[in-house]
Amino acid sequence: MSTNIPNLLTVGRIALILPFAILFFHGSQITRWESLALFLLAAATDWFDGYMARRLNQGSTLGRMLDPIADKLLVAAAIILLVATGGITGWPIAAALAILMREIAVSGFREHLAPLGVIVPVSRLAKWKTASQLVAMVVLIAPVERLQPFGVALLWIAAAVTVVTGWNYFRATVKSLG
Repeated sequence: MSTNIPNLLTVGRIALILPFAILFFHGSQITRWESLALFLLAAATDWFDGYMARRLNQGSTLGRMLDPIADKLLVAAAIILLVATGGITGWPIAAALAILMREIAVSGFREHLAPLGVIVPVSRLAKWKTASQLVAMVVLIAPVERLQPFGVALLWIAAAVTVVTGWNYFRATVKSLG
């Protein structure tokens, strides 16, 4: 493994998911705040690992592969926990599913495109997609009842941006099929 600071931060983000989930499921208001703190720490590493990779010139193939996986795992874990505990209910589950479906589909598209040498560059909108997902999850995880409608609105916005950013991958995949 390419052991550099950015990659260690990315691996750390993945390692925080299980403790985040355990604290989230514990059920008390105090542990919910603690789980939110772990989620925020993990989310912060998403920005920080990219910053450090650029700043220290430590970009790597492993980091380029692992970073989006870490993002997807973190967001998927939060969505699953929120749906399982009633933090996301009713129609907003469709927005959560749209996010999960796009993330899984894009992983498949990338797997198909990689051997063909087709690289879909990460767009600025895709970076906003990840940020919008993380912000929506933070608001929905926070144990503050009056924030929930705002969190649901952010979830729908994140879902819309997520679907739009998946279009480039879908288009490249269809084009590669002839």
